[in-house]
Amino acid sequence: GGGFGLALACDIRLARADARFRVPAARLGLGYGFEGVSLLARKLGPDATADILFSARILDASEAERLGVVAQVWSAETFADESGAYLDSVAANAPLTLMAAKAALVELAKPEATRDTGAVARLVTACFASADYKEGQAAFKEKRTPQFRGV
Repeated sequence: GGGFGLALACDIRLARADARFRVPAARLGLGYGFEGVSLLARKLGPDATADILFSARILDASEAERLGVVAQVWSAETFADESGAYLDSVAANAPLTLMAAKAALVELAKPEATRDTGAVARLVTACFASADYKEGQAAFKEKRTPQFRGV
């Protein structure tokens, strides 16, 4: 249960095919607080959240992937290599672009009246003014892998 909530707080969730997920609060007589329910509902939607909380059942990795609990599932044998390659591909992307996307996701999680979309817009503008933007454009034209530096 606590691990489930902790996992949902992560930006990217990857799992081995033998992973299992559960929020056991209903089987333990625990109250699941508003913040925890809110996080589940924002990530998974109200219907999946109700199913997970009310049933307290164990989800296998494929169902967790289908519900959006995890983004990718690989076998135990290939997990280290596959997840490493996936994370390497994320790390190879433009840091300023990732920062702007993360900021937008953070703002989307807030009530609309409290969102700072101006801050996100400034980060997006900074992307277009960056050396990384020029590098990305040049790499695309030259059909090569860009070398981003986060500037």
